[in-house]
Amino acid sequence: MSTSLSPLLAPMLSSAAMRAVCDDRAFLQHMLDVEAALARAEAATGAIPKTAAMPIAAACRAERFDIAALAEAATRAGNLAIPLVKALTAEVATIDPEAARYVHWGATSQDIIDTATVLTLRAAIDALKADLDRAVSGFARLAAAHRDTATVARTWLQHALPMPFGLKLAGYAAALGRARGRLTALRDDALALQFGGAAGTLAALGDHGLAVAEALARELRLPLPEAPWHTHRDRIAEAAAAMAILAGTCGKIARDASLLMQTDVGEAFEPAGEGRGGSSTMPHKRNPVAAASALAAAAMAPNLAATIFAAQVQEHERSAGPWHAEWPTLPTLLLVTSGALGAIVDIAEGLEVDAARMRANLDTTHGLIMAEAVTMALAESIGKADAHHLIEAASRQAVASGRHLREVLADDPRVTAHLNAARLEKLFDPLAYQGASQQLIDRLLASLNNT
Repeated sequence: MSTSLSPLLAPMLSSAAMRAVCDDRAFLQHMLDVEAALARAEAATGAIPKTAAMPIAAACRAERFDIAALAEAATRAGNLAIPLVKALTAEVATIDPEAARYVHWGATSQDIIDTATVLTLRAAIDALKADLDRAVSGFARLAAAHRDTATVARTWLQHALPMPFGLKLAGYAAALGRARGRLTALRDDALALQFGGAAGTLAALGDHGLAVAEALARELRLPLPEAPWHTHRDRIAEAAAAMAILAGTCGKIARDASLLMQTDVGEAFEPAGEGRGGSSTMPHKRNPVAAASALAAAAMAPNLAATIFAAQVQEHERSAGPWHAEWPTLPTLLLVTSGALGAIVDIAEGLEVDAARMRANLDTTHGLIMAEAVTMALAESIGKADAHHLIEAASRQAVASGRHLREVLADDPRVTAHLNAARLEKLFDPLAYQGASQQLIDRLLASLNNT
C-alpha cells in the first residue's frame, strides 16, 4: 500500500502513527493476517483439514517475504495478492507440504486486498481517534477557560460583532467531535469483510461458503455484510469522505489560527519553541507552521477523495483500472488527514491567547462594533428601520470625525431621548451583547458526550 509521500516530506504532512499504519510492510502483514484467518476459519468449518491451519498461519509473517520482489512480480500479475499467494504457498511448503495445498483455498485476490484495506482503515481510524480525543479535549479546555474572553467575530474578514472567544473554541471542539462520531460509526458498521471468491458467489467452497465467511468475519472481528461487495465501492468512498471532511475541518481551524496570528491581529498563537516558525533570513518571524501543514494537507485531501469517488464506477464483478486507482490514493489520503489532525492537536494543546490584544482589537473601530446593539435597543422605541438609518448615519459621522460612536450618539437628542447615558455606556460593553453565547458554549461542549 505504497504512497506518494516521500520520506523527506512525509513528516510534514502526516503523523508518525499513520505512517506506521500505511507502511508497505504493515499492509503486507494485513494481507497475511487475512490469509492466516482464512485458513483458521476454513479448518474450523471443515472446508480444509484442521492440520493445515497452523502451518499456514505460521508462515504468514511479513518478515519472511521480499517486498521488492513481490512488487516487481505484481507489475506482471496485475495485483500484489497473486505473487504473494505464490510466495506464501512456497513458504508453507517448507513447513508442511500437505498444508501448502490449502493456501488461499476458495479465495480470490480481491478478497485478500480489500479485506487488508479494511484492516488498514480500522487501524487508521484508531490512530485518528487517539489524536481526535486530544484535540477535542484541548479545545474544550480552552473554551471553558475563555468563555468570558471578549473577542471580535469577523464576517467577510471584517469586524462584525463581539463574541466570547470560548464560543469559537467550543465550535472547534464540537466539529472535531462530529468527525470522531463519523469515524466511530464507520469503524463499527461500514468496515466490513470482503470475501466472495472468484466472482462473488463463493462457488469454490461449495456448501461451506457462508460458514467460512461467518467464521472469517469472527476471526478478523469485522462485520459480515449481506453479500460480497467486489465492485460496490460505497464503503471505501464513505471512508474517503469521512477523511476529507475531517481534513477540511482541520483546515478551517488552521485557517482561523493563521489569521489570528497575523501581526496586525495578534490575538492567538501556535505554541512557540526553539527553531519553530522562524525564517531563514528574518530572525523576528513567528510563522504559523502547524497551521500551514494542516492547510497543505486540507488542500490535498479533497482531490484524493475525488479519485476514490471516481473509482466507484467499476465493471461487473471485477474492475480493470478503477480498483487499482484506490491502492496508492487511499493511504495517501489517510496520511494527509493524519497530518492535518496532528497539526490541530498541536494548536489545541498549546494555543497562546492574548486577551488584552483581543480587547484592544474590539476597540479598533471606536465603538462601531457595537452599532447593532445600539440599533436594537433604539428600535424598541422608534422601530427597526428608523433606528438602523439613524445609527448608520451616526457611524459615518464617527468615522469621518474620528470620534467614538458613543460620543456621537451621546450628542444626538434623537438617541438620548430614548437611551440615557448609563444605558448607552452599557450598550458599549462587548460582553453585555453576546446573546445566547454562553448557552451555546454549554450545548456545544455537551455534544461531545455523544461522540
